[in-house]
Amino acid sequence: MGASVAGAAPSVSGGTTVLRRARTEPAYGAFTLLRVGFTVLPVVFGLDKFANVLTSWEGYLAPWIVGLLPFSAGTAMMIVGVVEVVAGVLVAVKPRYGAYVVALWLAGIIVNLVTYPGFYDVALRDFGLMLAALTLGRLASAYDPAWGRRDHAR
Repeated sequence: MGASVAGAAPSVSGGTTVLRRARTEPAYGAFTLLRVGFTVLPVVFGLDKFANVLTSWEGYLAPWIVGLLPFSAGTAMMIVGVVEVVAGVLVAVKPRYGAYVVALWLAGIIVNLVTYPGFYDVALRDFGLMLAALTLGRLASAYDPAWGRRDHAR
């Protein structure tokens, strides 16, 4: 999972477990909860872009964007699905960077949603999710070492 501020890496087998640490350290608990959420949800929503079980995703794509595309809205949403799955996996592997990818992706979704009427409520919800992704990125700077580093200098 990465090193903590104190330098003690969580361990699943013995020592400090992730769950115990999440219960006793509020900041680590928030980091863990956000990491799991921003791993699972983008993957689920990304996969659903291929199945359209949760909703018909093409309806969320602004008409002006559809007009710019050289392919159908359905194909565009499948590409979106791939990006979302990759973003979710990146959060799982390296939340320090993946959180900012998700935040940037959500910013793009917000721009899409506010450019035509009927989805301002969804855009506002996504703004809240973007803030949560940025929070994960900040927390990850304490709990997830940078590429090539094993622990923190803090």
